[in-house]
Amino acid sequence: MTISIRPHHLLCMLTYLGKGYTPDFVHGYNKIIRRLNAGEAIEIVSGPDDICRPMLSEDGCHCHDNSVRDRDTRALAQVGRVLGIDLENGEGLLLTPERISVLRTAFLDGSVRAACTGCEWYDLCSEISDGGYRACRLSIRAAHGKDA
Repeated sequence: MTISIRPHHLLCMLTYLGKGYTPDFVHGYNKIIRRLNAGEAIEIVSGPDDICRPMLSEDGCHCHDNSVRDRDTRALAQVGRVLGIDLENGEGLLLTPERISVLRTAFLDGSVRAACTGCEWYDLCSEISDGGYRACRLSIRAAHGKDA
């Protein structure tokens, strides 16, 4: 199986600590992070993804907004550039420990933060990255337990 992930969520999960919009959102996100930590692959999707799913029935859900789609466009280009691969919607991606490390370094130095501009979580994510990503749920350990 694969996990559907929209491009800007590739950045969000770098600093994810287990906080979110609603308890259902957090519960679903935690399950997704556990699957990623176990080595499950991602399918890059356009529009709402598995992380969005608990919010889609809520009034005023922002997951379909043009501003969020713009975030996805910027994230797709920057993440692909930093990883040295052409990323497109519909493609598969494996978040290896090495890729997580490269993305976190780029997140910290700001080279993949254009998609984050205007996000309500921007300051929290900055604090987390500035603090060395302590207590983040997405692991930089390989599924078999070796450090990356």
